Amino acid sequence: MIEFRQGGRRRIDRVLDPGFLAAIGDRSMEELRAMRDDAAQEETDLSYLRRLLHARMDIVRFEEHRRAGDDGGSVMDALPRILADNALGPAAGRGRHQTVEPSRAESHRRHVEALLADTGLSDVATLSDAELTECTEAYAAEESSVSDHRIRVQQVMDACNDEIARRYREGSASVDDLLRREREGA
Repeated sequence: MIEFRQGGRRRIDRVLDPGFLAAIGDRSMEELRAMRDDAAQEETDLSYLRRLLHARMDIVRFEEHRRAGDDGGSVMDALPRILADNALGPAAGRGRHQTVEPSRAESHRRHVEALLADTGLSDVATLSDAELTECTEAYAAEESSVSDHRIRVQQVMDACNDEIARRYREGSASVDDLLRREREGA
């Protein structure tokens, strides 16, 4: 399970720490942007981890449906369709545009594999019904944990973005200053 550790050194621990947003109105624009960028990177990583879990859940569900007679063919034959079906769904949320790549892709992959030691997922047809159920439950519990943390990280991003927007709206921050700093390479 994804866990938040009060006082931890990981990015997720810093971003979700209640003190992270303390005195947000007193932070400099550079600090606010850095805070937002940390939260955005963590959100990207959690989204990636969530998608890995969804892919495995989709594979297990396909096998469950195949056994129930709802779908024919092998998992291998259907794999491109299984993985593409949910990847093409409509976007939800505040229309966040991902500008960064996952920073810990390999560790996320290992994390998902370790949930069930990934034994048998290379050939789900060899798993018993009980093992399929165990896979479904383990992946669903982990996905729920990841989603909960992702929502909390998004709330931190929103708080940072709202403060930045407030400053521009009220005139205490200037687009001209931002553009000048970017030209100067600051």
